[in-house]
Amino acid sequence: MANRGPSYGLSREVQEKIDQKYDPDLEARLVDWIIVQCGGNVERPQPGKQNFQSWLMDGTILCRLINSLYPRGKEPIKKIPETQMAFKQMEKISQFLKAAEAYGVITTDIFQTVDLWEGKDMAAVQRTLMALGSLALTKDDGHYRGDRDWFHRKAQGQRREFSEEQLRQGQSLIGLQMGSNRGASQSGMTGYGMPRQIM
Repeated sequence: MANRGPSYGLSREVQEKIDQKYDPDLEARLVDWIIVQCGGNVERPQPGKQNFQSWLMDGTILCRLINSLYPRGKEPIKKIPETQMAFKQMEKISQFLKAAEAYGVITTDIFQTVDLWEGKDMAAVQRTLMALGSLALTKDDGHYRGDRDWFHRKAQGQRREFSEEQLRQGQSLIGLQMGSNRGASQSGMTGYGMPRQIM
């Protein structure tokens, strides 16, 4: 973690649980995809969580990644400055996160800037990149590059269209979740106010 001392007690336990969610195999697959998607002129990092974090931390690679999923001229991040200033690097990460959400990654899959910048939750960073890769593969608009087995396709909605006649017929039916009155009778029921018969 940048600019922080070691954590103790409950904070340390929580951080250890978060660190256990990090997947080194997934890291290798994501690095492969990012290099292929960005055009191959990206330097490969050494394996390991800290190396993966420092590789992505300045935000440049993330911005190039999201831009590569759009046609030329329609990129969401127009200018990607090379800078060593911390706030500018964090700004690039924020731009990537906004662009990823606009691309279709759901909010619950998006990491916070500090998760990457301070290395607090690199598993969340992996989750965001996985969601982005799955979405790019699912859109199948010709901008996804790489092995199609690296990500799962997201489920597509199947819209159903019914005619007016079919809708009218459905209104006269009682759905099974409403229950059934077949076999129901009032035999054995006593009238109101009658005493209960105990034998």
